Amino acid sequence: MSWLLLVLGIALWWGAHLFKRLAPAQRAALGDAGKGILAVALVVSIVLMVIGYRGVDFIPVWSPPSFLIHLNNLLMVIALYLFSPAAKRGKLVYGMRHPMLTGVKIWAVSHLLVNGDLAAIVLFGGLLAWAVVEVIVINKSEPGWQKPTEPGTIAKDAMFLVGSVLLLGVIGYVHSLLGVWPFPS
Repeated sequence: MSWLLLVLGIALWWGAHLFKRLAPAQRAALGDAGKGILAVALVVSIVLMVIGYRGVDFIPVWSPPSFLIHLNNLLMVIALYLFSPAAKRGKLVYGMRHPMLTGVKIWAVSHLLVNGDLAAIVLFGGLLAWAVVEVIVINKSEPGWQKPTEPGTIAKDAMFLVGSVLLLGVIGYVHSLLGVWPFPS
């Protein structure tokens, strides 16, 4: 049952995100109510993924070396930075077309590096594949994208970087509540 929940959560995540691009007429027909419906679908997908992931038996596929924890944490700071408004307000990655999706890819890869079980490969691999497909679909549906003309400041980048490090600490604490300590001692 847990495997089913995990896979359903991933499928619902994919469907809710791709719905607008793959079925624009149907999405437009939903009007403003569609935003709420898709938001609920995304929350349900996350709940299904968490319950499914936490409920499956641990099936080892490979044993990640311990040094990858450090790489994971570095990649997580970068992923969180890309999730922030840095691409619009900072200078370092200013004008990046898909900063959040790039952040999701980095997040997924970093978790694949430190989790060698089948459920992690299904979960993080499924979300990595979604981010790759999402970029392709967006680029095909909006081919005329142009980089904005006015970059932000390095001070904003520094602010977003500090925020990313602090957020990593909060996320680490939440992980510890779930029984995983992501920082080496």
